[in-house]
Amino acid sequence: MSNHQQSENMMPNVNHGGHEIFDAHEVLSGFINVLDQYQLFDQHIKDQELKAILNHQYTFITDVYNIAVEAFTQGKKPSHVSQPYEMNQNNDVIYGLTPSQPKKPNQSVNDMNEHGVSGHMLGLIKSTGSLLAMTAAEMTNPVLRRVVADSVPNFIEMAYEIFLYQNKHRYYQVPQLAPQDMTQMIKSFAPSTKNIIN
Repeated sequence: MSNHQQSENMMPNVNHGGHEIFDAHEVLSGFINVLDQYQLFDQHIKDQELKAILNHQYTFITDVYNIAVEAFTQGKKPSHVSQPYEMNQNNDVIYGLTPSQPKKPNQSVNDMNEHGVSGHMLGLIKSTGSLLAMTAAEMTNPVLRRVVADSVPNFIEMAYEIFLYQNKHRYYQVPQLAPQDMTQMIKSFAPSTKNIIN
């Protein structure tokens, strides 16, 4: 029997390459890490808006984790697919810098606040999204690859939601270039007129 025939006759739950198995463990462990840390963060949040974001994301990531576990262990299409993540923030970004106190490490865990917690949340979601994008390109099982790949835009959306929360509260400030510099940079590219290689 050829290798091609062997792979076609494999049971779906063992249709994984060795590298993929390690990547899947890293992804699933990463989801658990985010969920566990969100539980820790929850006790340091007083702002109901951030608490709502954390709870919404926690519920969504739990569902993604369960779908991924199902795809990984069974190797076939999960019982349901993840829906696109819908944030509750608007897309308004505040540009410019306002004076603020210099940052420094907390002196104790009691110093944790929304500024720090939202920063930790953003870091976790961005790093997990990057991990998902990197591992999706190396998955051999088509079902697991699709589940992981489909999660990338959702983690981007969650990161953007946290950024918008931080920006609104001036935790994440967005400087801009001088108008003439920005105009020059924006006009630095033009469309290509050639769309085929001869």
